[in-house]
Amino acid sequence: MDHPMYMVTHQMHSGLLKTLQDCSIMCEHTLTIMQGAPDYQARTTQRLLLHDCTDICGLCAKFFTRHSMYSKSLCQLCAYVCEACGNECMKFPDRESQMCGQMCLACAQECRAFAMA
Repeated sequence: MDHPMYMVTHQMHSGLLKTLQDCSIMCEHTLTIMQGAPDYQARTTQRLLLHDCTDICGLCAKFFTRHSMYSKSLCQLCAYVCEACGNECMKFPDRESQMCGQMCLACAQECRAFAMA
């Protein structure tokens, strides 16, 4: 049985699920768009981080949805990955990378707030 305080924490951060899903989708979309870019091969770090961010956000959303006792720990890791991905994306001037970078950094902030609650 879940601890009542734990349930309240999840309810207080109900927007986190949508943020995680949106971030995962945005990273996947950015990867797809990047495939046609002339510098695709040179963006190895960005591609790897986009894959990691997509996966960790999806996994974190699953843990959060089922009120897993590991949600906060996973959100802490998710914040770290999202921040790294966001910072890498912000290095590139194209629209998708900039939008993705902003989304990742916002997701990192929300994950960190949840993990600290």
